[in-house]
Amino acid sequence: MNQIPQISYASTAPELSDNSRYEFFSRVVPPDSYQAQAMVDIVKAMGWNYVSTLASEGNYGESGVDAFLQISREAGGLCIAQSIKIPREPRPGEFEKIIKRLMESSNARGVIIFANEDDIKRVLQAAKTANLTGHFLFVGSDSWGAKNSPIQDQEDVAEGAVTILPKRASIDGFDQYFTTRSLENNRRNIWFAEFWEDDFKCKLTRPGVKYDPSRRKCTGEERISQDSQYEQEGKVQFVIDAMYAMAHALHSMHMDLCPGSMGVCEKMDPVEGRMLLQYIRSVNFNGSTGTGVMFNENGDAPGRYDIFQYQLSNVSSPGYKDIGQWTNHLRLNPEEMQWSGGDRRIPESVCSFPCESGERKKMVKGVPCCWHCELCDGYQYLLDEFTCDMCPFDMRPLKNRTGCRPTPIIKLEWSSPWAIIPIFLAILGILATSGVIITFIRFNNTPIVRASGRELSCVLLTGIFLIYLITFLMIAEPSVAVCAFRRLLLGLGMCISYAAMLTKTNRIYRIFEQGKKSVTPPKFISPTSQMIITFILISVQLLRAFIWFGVMPPPHHHRLRGTEAAQSRVCPRSPQSRGVPETFNEAKPIGFTMYTTCIIWLAFVPIFFGTAQSTEKMFIQTTTLTVSMSLSATVSLGMLYIPKVYVIIFHPEQNVQKRKRSFKTVVQAATMSTQLSQKSKDKQNGESKIEPDRLQ
Repeated sequence: MNQIPQISYASTAPELSDNSRYEFFSRVVPPDSYQAQAMVDIVKAMGWNYVSTLASEGNYGESGVDAFLQISREAGGLCIAQSIKIPREPRPGEFEKIIKRLMESSNARGVIIFANEDDIKRVLQAAKTANLTGHFLFVGSDSWGAKNSPIQDQEDVAEGAVTILPKRASIDGFDQYFTTRSLENNRRNIWFAEFWEDDFKCKLTRPGVKYDPSRRKCTGEERISQDSQYEQEGKVQFVIDAMYAMAHALHSMHMDLCPGSMGVCEKMDPVEGRMLLQYIRSVNFNGSTGTGVMFNENGDAPGRYDIFQYQLSNVSSPGYKDIGQWTNHLRLNPEEMQWSGGDRRIPESVCSFPCESGERKKMVKGVPCCWHCELCDGYQYLLDEFTCDMCPFDMRPLKNRTGCRPTPIIKLEWSSPWAIIPIFLAILGILATSGVIITFIRFNNTPIVRASGRELSCVLLTGIFLIYLITFLMIAEPSVAVCAFRRLLLGLGMCISYAAMLTKTNRIYRIFEQGKKSVTPPKFISPTSQMIITFILISVQLLRAFIWFGVMPPPHHHRLRGTEAAQSRVCPRSPQSRGVPETFNEAKPIGFTMYTTCIIWLAFVPIFFGTAQSTEKMFIQTTTLTVSMSLSATVSLGMLYIPKVYVIIFHPEQNVQKRKRSFKTVVQAATMSTQLSQKSKDKQNGESKIEPDRLQ
């Protein structure tokens, strides 16, 4: 291959910078890799991170887009939604399909376009046909530049388009020369006749060319810029600079090899290509527009670009407006920019919009610019833009969920209607319980008190008293001590009451069951045994409470957790108690007490756990819990002890010792009474109406 240095005035393909393949190639225009870098900088300066690319099939378009993609990957922070290639010979409807593909990622409004003029025009036309005027934000390469031909009749769609063009200037001397050219004075340009026909839309009579009667005949009197539109070709500057670059290189070479010689000396005949290349790469002079002309080691000229925007609205003269420059770095004037409809705000071209306060980003796999926003809910706060974390137990998230704050103390005021009713019931219950306790102490040795089981009655009344007392702890202002006593007494009072009741019922059941078999009393029916059994049951609750204290010390907070409420468990009526004879004087009260308690707590569960943790509904929870406990205690007190107190105080004549009967006699009498009661019920369901006798 001949080593002939070349200087191009228009070739911008990036691959020509490969010095190993195109060693003798130089150019006075910057390569498209600089242009792609400038376009990446423009996109980032406008805050866009999600764009699409369009390229005409061929070296220019594909190389330009490839350079843009590579630089954007290296820079980071920029994602490509669609990368579309326009075929060399597009089929009908091809551009409509391109617009549809671009709309598949409608958030990517920015479109980077490396295409020829005809493709640009047809893309704009397809966007207008699809009624998408103002949607796409085009960033065009130098093939669009500041030309009017690609946007003719599509100005409204092109409004706001940002384009780039190698820095250039109009050469006044060339205009003065070229506009005076005519058919008469042209002597050296062999293509001038063709230009004349094309520029004036006429036909010259030339040998060998068939005359077209549809076109008018050129007169030869036409004048450039007077009888036709004239615009200086943008590459004139680079043509002149390329010629001068070669001239400067030859001059420097001649000065070094042929000093003092007026012509070419032997050392330059012939010219050695590699040596001439060295002189070309060493030139440095001010070109036709005053800008420096030089080459780097790859033969590329410096990247210098003007940045334009096509503006249509609110301007005196619609057209391309200079909005910045790029010379190794971007200088953009955002205040000079104007978009569709005259809007001064830079439109957005992003995959995902910023998350609201308190929302974290959940990234889309494989697309670093796209994410979904998820709210940090419950007691979570935003730890960083990608992570939600739980607030400590004694804190709650701020309103914007950017941090946590101490949980405010929210409590029932003693004067609140939600507190007055529970307090009233608790006071009545405490007074009634105190009255029963005083009566039992005053008449401690009377038959009714002794028959009730003085020891177990004392335990059961203590549990009832604690149940009423918990109301005041639930309404009191939270503190470590108050929370600790809540946690302890909330389950303990219920456990004491029902442990004593279960022990008493089980004792009676075992007595009657044993009496059916023998006259020997069952074991563990003495008061001491009953107290031991009761305290064993109570100790289980105490052990659980103290283990809870050790694992999770009582916090100082306002919320009543579901775990605390769950400690108020009720001991269900033992299935064995069904065997107690119905005529036994405490069977029905105990049964009614247990069934009523179950109903109360079954109603409590959906009310308590069905209310959310808002301030007002927390008050409902507290009131529901305290009232339910007071009602449960009142049922036990009313059914088991109020009738006894009534007899003791108002009918003392019935509170006398009856004749003693043996254990066997008592059991037989109770068993016979039960059998007769059952027969009476059976006969009432038949024809017989005879009323059976009842055991007294």
